[in-house]
Amino acid sequence: MKIKSVVKVMNFHSLLKVEKARRRAEKYFAYEKGLTDFVDNILNNRNLILDKKMLKLDKKQKPLNIYIGNDLGFCGNFNSNVNKAARDDKESEKIIIGKKILQGKTNVLLALTKEEYLQNTKQIEDLIYDKIINSQISEMNLIYNHYYNVSKIELVKRKILPIEEETYTTKSHKEDFAIEGDINDILVNIIAMYLSYEIRVATENSYASENVARQMLTKESLKKIDEIEEEELRVSRKEKNAKSFKKVIENYVKLKK
Repeated sequence: MKIKSVVKVMNFHSLLKVEKARRRAEKYFAYEKGLTDFVDNILNNRNLILDKKMLKLDKKQKPLNIYIGNDLGFCGNFNSNVNKAARDDKESEKIIIGKKILQGKTNVLLALTKEEYLQNTKQIEDLIYDKIINSQISEMNLIYNHYYNVSKIELVKRKILPIEEETYTTKSHKEDFAIEGDINDILVNIIAMYLSYEIRVATENSYASENVARQMLTKESLKKIDEIEEEELRVSRKEKNAKSFKKVIENYVKLKK
C-alpha cells in the first residue's frame, strides 16, 4: 500500500526528531532557570529601589493568552484541546503560534507559524513590551501541550504574568548595582525579555510533545495498516480457496457425467 510507505517515512522522521526535541526542551529548561535567577536577583534585591507601579497590572484590562500548537500534519488530536480552549476563550486577547491553531477570530493580535515565530521572536517581545508599558493587560498565560516524558503529554495553562512569588527563590539578594538610565524602563525590558523567553521555552517543549505525538500516532497507524493488510490477505486466500474448491467440484461433476 502506498499510504504505508508514506506513514513509514513519517514515523521514521518523527522517531529521529523525538530525542533531538527532548534535548532541546531540556536545554531551554536549564536556560530558563538561569534567567529566572537573574530576574529574581533584580526584583528581590534589597539594594534596589524600584517603582512598583511599573509592575502592577490593570485588572480591568483583558488577559493576554498565548496558544501554542503545531505546524505538522498527522498528529491526531494534538491541537484539538488547544483549539477548543482558544474557541472557548471569548474575553482574552490572543497570540497564536502554530498554523493549525485557531486564526482569524476575535481578539487575535498576532498569528504566526512556529517557523515564523522562531525567525522573529522580537515581534512578540515588542508586543509584550508595549502591553506592559501601557498597562494594557491584566495577566498573561501560556496554553500548550506540555512534554513531561514520552508517555506523558498534557495540555497546560501556565500563568507567567503577574510573576508569582513562588516562581522565585526565598533568598533575599543583597548584590549592589550601578544603574544608568531609567530603572523602570530597564525593569520593563527585563520583564519583557523574561516573558518572551518563557514563550520560547514553551514552544520548544510543545515541539517535543508534537514529535512524540506524531511518532506514537504513526506507529499506531502502521499497526492498523498491517492488520488491514493481514485481513485483506486472509479474505484473498479464502476467496482463492473457494474458487479452487469450486473448480474441483466442477471437474468432479464432469467426470461423473
